Amino acid sequence: MGTDTVRTDEADEAAGRRREQRGWYFYDWACSVYSTSVLTVFLGPYLTEVAKSAADTDGYVHPLGIPVRAGSFFAYSVSLSVILAVVIMPLVGAAADRTGRKKPLLGAAAYLGAAATAGMFFLDGDRYLLGGVLLVVANASQSVAMMLYNSYLPQIAPPEERDAVSSRGWAFGYAAGSLVLVANLILFTAHDTFGVSEGMAVRICLASAGLWWGAFTLIPLRRLRDRRSPATGGTEEATAPGLRQLAATVRDMRRHPLTLGFLLAYLVYNDGIQTVISQASVYGSEELDLEQSTLIVAVLLVQILAVGGALGMGRLSRRYGAKRTILGSLIAWTLILGAGYFLPAGAPLWFFILASGIGLVLGGSQALSRSLFSHLVPPGKEAEYFSAYEMSDRGMSWLGPLLFGLTYQLTGSYRDAIISLVVFFVLGFALLARVPVRRAISDAGNPVPDRI
Repeated sequence: MGTDTVRTDEADEAAGRRREQRGWYFYDWACSVYSTSVLTVFLGPYLTEVAKSAADTDGYVHPLGIPVRAGSFFAYSVSLSVILAVVIMPLVGAAADRTGRKKPLLGAAAYLGAAATAGMFFLDGDRYLLGGVLLVVANASQSVAMMLYNSYLPQIAPPEERDAVSSRGWAFGYAAGSLVLVANLILFTAHDTFGVSEGMAVRICLASAGLWWGAFTLIPLRRLRDRRSPATGGTEEATAPGLRQLAATVRDMRRHPLTLGFLLAYLVYNDGIQTVISQASVYGSEELDLEQSTLIVAVLLVQILAVGGALGMGRLSRRYGAKRTILGSLIAWTLILGAGYFLPAGAPLWFFILASGIGLVLGGSQALSRSLFSHLVPPGKEAEYFSAYEMSDRGMSWLGPLLFGLTYQLTGSYRDAIISLVVFFVLGFALLARVPVRRAISDAGNPVPDRI
């Protein structure tokens, strides 16, 4: 009788865990449309054109009196948004761990970002400053929400399931991005049929991403559970001054130097990945003279292949380990950027081939990095440590856009700007190769999987 009761309890626990995991996947489904339709496809070229319409005769706009080449405004706005996220995320992460109330914070960040994205419907004429402000708010909010979302992974999946669960989450996100991009492509290419201008079609696509984000966030908010960490005694420190919380996070992380070593490597190579994602459409439209419809098809191709790439690299990690699989993907990223430098202008076929390569490595490199880091987090510190991870994921990804924007501002060449990003993948490979991940997992106080 006792054995039957134990089995029933285990079955109920497994069923509850699977229900949470399915709810968790849906936040990727909700917010990835922002990353795809807004950040990767439409906002970069559109905001660049809006900035150009507001520029002076020399091609400069002057936000707060600072001369900025119109073609660099989008990249600088992305950098500003992630600097803001760097300040906010450690504070929110520490509060989430100490109070055990991640869900309300996740909901607040998600809906602030969704509202800012929906507000992009009003971005027209020469309102480049409005576009910059909405981008900063939406991107910073997404970073905070993703930090909280990622911190659920070690709580809803045991070590042996994390690569698979993380990969499925990314696959859900890319599937949603593909679905919405098909609708975007239909609206954009046939905007005359629908009786709207091209600019209005873009604004509808931007705003609809915010509505999608807000609507589907309801599912994870219903299914995920808040947990009070046994490692935290009370809630008093959650109201401590922000700088004190940030200092406490840094001090605690210094006790785990191998975890910090992984974060440094991830900070570097993921900076390159995020910059490629955010600047690829600008490169395609401004340097390669490709039509917006061509860019949409290319990004759609990336999304579709990224689903298979995430799941396929998850299988590779079971054979070769997550670390080796990630290192292989960084070699592929370096080759892709080198090929991108030599792409001929006005040649969609070659751009589609390049997009295919990006799709095959994009989802897997991100999914496996997330699952690998989840093994390096000390129990009870999930949100706090994932705030640092999210800094590396989106929050610290301001160096890449800044380098991209500065290179273009100094040379006037987007080809020089795109090839400058190779340094992130080469240096990231070297740093990750030096991290002894098995020892890092053990030092964090977690069980070491058979293959990692």
